[in-house]
Amino acid sequence: MSKFDLEGSNALITGASAGIGREFARQLAGRARSLVLVARRRERLEELRDELPKRDPNLSVYIRVTDLSDQSAVIDLCDWLEREKITIDLLINNAGLGDLGSFATSELQRVKEMLAVNVTALTLLTRLLLPGMIARKRGAILNVSSSASFLPIAGFAVYAATKAYVTSFSEAIRAELHDTGITVTSLCPGPVHTEFTKVAHRNAASRKKSGPEFTHVSVETVVQEALEALERNKPLVIPGFVMKLAMLLVRLTPMPILRLASRLSAKV
Repeated sequence: MSKFDLEGSNALITGASAGIGREFARQLAGRARSLVLVARRRERLEELRDELPKRDPNLSVYIRVTDLSDQSAVIDLCDWLEREKITIDLLINNAGLGDLGSFATSELQRVKEMLAVNVTALTLLTRLLLPGMIARKRGAILNVSSSASFLPIAGFAVYAATKAYVTSFSEAIRAELHDTGITVTSLCPGPVHTEFTKVAHRNAASRKKSGPEFTHVSVETVVQEALEALERNKPLVIPGFVMKLAMLLVRLTPMPILRLASRLSAKV
């Protein structure tokens, strides 16, 4: 499969108002021709829109306030792109929601939103934008998954399961798109210092660290390694040496041992 050149690309980034999504926008400024920034928080999107042209005066920046948990809003977003004649050749499905805690006590609405954003919106956007990429014989899809996709995680059951879907889905469509000129890469970071973990906790009292500090990777490094992997047409990227090694060990560990570890972690 051919490599993807980020120079002059037209990118759509979901979850662009903070964290990894915002950093994708910052690192693509100066390389992309245009960016479509999608998130729910208008104020943060507007701040980012005002910031990015300072990095590249020639960059076109569009913002779309969109609730990706609403399927009709996802379709409306793609309809807007068509009306505005904005061609997307780089789709970064970054938006994601988490929920830390027992599944039996989870809020039903939160579960619905996780499934809608992490699975349905990502799938719909890919389905709606992919045919145009195939027709133009140029395109790249970067799906932000998680190292959690490689194993069941008690207390993070739905999130880990949705990310397992993302990783599997990415591998499958990558195989389907072989020799079409379309690149598909799955990004599977471990712990990163963003707002994600804070939002995933159900209340302040339940908050705990997402892992030892040495396992964390900076958001800048995560995005840099992801874009490099995309350009090299790599199927999967796990940023940081520690997490690469840890996930290799996880993938080599027999399932009975993983089940035991999951049960033990649920009691912590």
